[in-house]
Amino acid sequence: MQFHEVRYEGAQPVDSYGPGFFRVAGEVIHGPVLVTAEAASGWGGLEDITPLTALKDQIDVLFLGMGAEIAHPPAPLRDALEEAGIGIELMSSAAACRTYNVLIAEGRRIALAALPV
Repeated sequence: MQFHEVRYEGAQPVDSYGPGFFRVAGEVIHGPVLVTAEAASGWGGLEDITPLTALKDQIDVLFLGMGAEIAHPPAPLRDALEEAGIGIELMSSAAACRTYNVLIAEGRRIALAALPV
């Protein structure tokens, strides 16, 4: 078996996560997180729609990590993303982090908004 190191050139990978935090590109962020290829920052959670819709010209799909379990997002969030033309993929935060890392390594136009586990 041959192993290859994954390189995240020009991107912000999720290094790890735990109760109440995410480690993104070496930086610890407490609480919900918003991550794009260019930056990572704290996020206000499911009611904080503006930073997500502001990504409309930068991404095609938003991975929405709902914490430990998958749940439906609030209708205003879902409607705002649809109106902005941003696709949404709901997952647990763990699955969203893993999927985000795989796709940013491929150079895809995606972002991650995740609630802590």
